[in-house]
Amino acid sequence: MKRVRFRDSAGNVRGGRWTVEDGEPVVTAAAGPYGRIAFGDESYSPEEVEVLPPCEPTKIVCVGLNYADHAEETGKDIPDRPMLFLKPPNTVASHNSTVTLLPDKERIDFEAELGVVIGEQCKNVTAKGAEDVIAGYTCVNDLSNRDDQRQEQNWVRGKAFDNACPIGPLVATPEHVPEDATIESRVNGETRQSSSRDNFIFSIPELIEEITSYMTLEPGDVISTGTPSGVGPLENGDRVEIEVEGVGTLSHTVRIP
Repeated sequence: MKRVRFRDSAGNVRGGRWTVEDGEPVVTAAAGPYGRIAFGDESYSPEEVEVLPPCEPTKIVCVGLNYADHAEETGKDIPDRPMLFLKPPNTVASHNSTVTLLPDKERIDFEAELGVVIGEQCKNVTAKGAEDVIAGYTCVNDLSNRDDQRQEQNWVRGKAFDNACPIGPLVATPEHVPEDATIESRVNGETRQSSSRDNFIFSIPELIEEITSYMTLEPGDVISTGTPSGVGPLENGDRVEIEVEGVGTLSHTVRIP
């Protein structure tokens, strides 16, 4: 199943299923999502409604340097345990939105990531039991303000600014997302990143075990699993697409005042 949150023409926030005529969910790329959003007896075209972030996280737990090629491009050693940092709820932005970024910065980068959406409150989850707490997967753009990130250790200014984490467009349950699912980014239609889930340094079960040994995860929380090589700066007016195989494509534009 693929679940989507949306606001209808009356202003009501709804949760629905993203389907096509044969009942199989689908979301496609740049021109926007195709198919229908089903809610009760109603069916909507995605263009008729406002697609919202597919979950409401109390926190996004991000993983740094989880691909060897990205560690290499940044000149960093491969970590011996997951590098973790947090993005708070103010960073969440939605599919098809115009994301306003910080002004007067030399470099704000896109980072394509697979997001793991947590389905239940959990603590001290073993790697073996990790699948039990996963609601599904989504697309994440871990926007990064490099100007300030380079000057601080806790990365608050670099990672936690408003709109720094576009998420969506939906949550796909695990059976839709292959073990070797591809993760890609495109800027103005040009492919910038292309890798796959099987290139992770730390697997999703390992990440869940490590994170929940330190903190409780709540339903709707997101683990952003790291980005492959190819990250780069954004300019005013750019169109960004983050595609995860089995999920679909998160798309947004960028506004830099």
